[in-house]
Amino acid sequence: MEKFSQARVLVLGDVMLDRFIWGSVGRISPEAPVPVVQVESETHMLGGAANVLHNIIALGGNAVLCGVVGTDHASEQVCELLGGLESETTGLLKCNKRPTTVKTRVVAHSQQVVRVDRENRRPLDDLEVANLCRILEDVLPKVDAVIVSDYAKGVINPKVVSCVAKLTKEHDKPWVVDPKVPNISLYKGATLVTPNHVEALQAAGVSQDLPNCVQTAGLKLLSDYGFESVLVTQGEKGMTLFSPQGEIHIPTAAKRVFDVTGAGDTVISTLTLGMVSGLNLADAAVLANLAAGVVVGEVGTSAVTAGRLLQALQHKADA
Repeated sequence: MEKFSQARVLVLGDVMLDRFIWGSVGRISPEAPVPVVQVESETHMLGGAANVLHNIIALGGNAVLCGVVGTDHASEQVCELLGGLESETTGLLKCNKRPTTVKTRVVAHSQQVVRVDRENRRPLDDLEVANLCRILEDVLPKVDAVIVSDYAKGVINPKVVSCVAKLTKEHDKPWVVDPKVPNISLYKGATLVTPNHVEALQAAGVSQDLPNCVQTAGLKLLSDYGFESVLVTQGEKGMTLFSPQGEIHIPTAAKRVFDVTGAGDTVISTLTLGMVSGLNLADAAVLANLAAGVVVGEVGTSAVTAGRLLQALQHKADA
């Protein structure tokens, strides 16, 4: 982990603002059978691809964010939060045709009551794609790896992914993808993809009723799309790494689960940092599993720090 500080990662994807309204429930509304939440506080955090960047920086790495935001107050909040991390914002395109994606979660007594999404999922237009690819052409040669954080909000499309594939091949850089099923074919040839078990089954066309369904799906994704490796996250069952060398199952490291918000971001951030810092893929996956175990034990979008990950490693070594 001491080499994380030397790593520089480009994070491309759907940039979001995560808004949390914290409160308590004491009664049911007389207007409808819904709880009445007495608001106690509100917080704002980086979400989506921006949370991936937050995780990388929290772990001691360096990252550049590339994505699209609106010309609204939410985009100002995103830039303010990035400034607090001393992260540059030159890779963000501001677009007056779409709002910044905002996910608002109402939380009472450590439980989500409801989530409200404000977004526009329309694909980027040709000019926006050209501007995004121009940024990629400038930044990508200067980084050690690329993370594609696809939340299906419109930023990741065939032209953008084609640009990533072309540039990573030219400059011999690994590219790691947190995928969405409708776009799975776009990532052909990626160094690594990290679907959850539901996404893996859907992308591979495998029924969950099939014995060893995750194994079947992982191997099928490898063969059908030419991925170098596939890491399937499985919640309380841990995760399984598939590669031409075989498969490795890693049991969960979580002691308790309060909130899975951002867990996938934590996995792909830690995994990529481990890879570019010299760990083999299996060891990087074990580290990512430990990091995920830390983050799901907290409520709200959370980034694992290097110190907390070291504590988890020490606890594992002492066990």
